[in-house]
Amino acid sequence: VQLQASGGGLVQPGGSLRLSCAASGRIFSSYIMGWFRQAPGKEREFVARISRYGRDTVYAGSVKGRFTISRDNAKNAAFLQMNSLKPEDTAVYYCAAAQDLTTNGYEYDYWGQGTLVTVSS
Repeated sequence: VQLQASGGGLVQPGGSLRLSCAASGRIFSSYIMGWFRQAPGKEREFVARISRYGRDTVYAGSVKGRFTISRDNAKNAAFLQMNSLKPEDTAVYYCAAAQDLTTNGYEYDYWGQGTLVTVSS
């Protein structure tokens, strides 16, 4: 599956952004979808993941309560709604697809190209 992330940009602290991940292929619903991020000078970290039909979600502690992951299998798309953004959320955000329910980035088989989110006043 090929993934294309979009929706990043510059936002002020406290603001919101919605990231989208468009997927190609006919079997999007067979994949677990995840979002990861990598800040400058830091390692990639897990943000959120969603099960095949959206019934189960998991979030990193740093974003829980502020971010919401969702998916629309009919549109082959996944989303990350980010609210109450903080400067420390600044990073390149990647969507990824995996066969298994996991938060380990090494177990994700397919990755999008990343979209930059900058939170700054």
